[in-house]
Amino acid sequence: MMRTYLTMMFNTEGGRPSDIVERLQMIGFKPTTGNYDFVYEWDKNATIEDTIYFADKIHGTLKGLGVMFKLETEVVSESE
Repeated sequence: MMRTYLTMMFNTEGGRPSDIVERLQMIGFKPTTGNYDFVYEWDKNATIEDTIYFADKIHGTLKGLGVMFKLETEVVSESE
């Protein structure tokens, strides 16, 4: 199982956080607590190409909203 974690940095001149959360949920992210703001759970083992394509999709989803983001994708054990 793989997960992609997303950390956001909002800008007061950009989109409202509630609008940004809504857009991210539309592409499958779930808000979370702890070290990350959102998590996406892959339904397969993603390739590097898959993660790059997904990063492009996130970029397009957030374009024009004045946010910065950081992604981290990792393999997690089924027990987590």
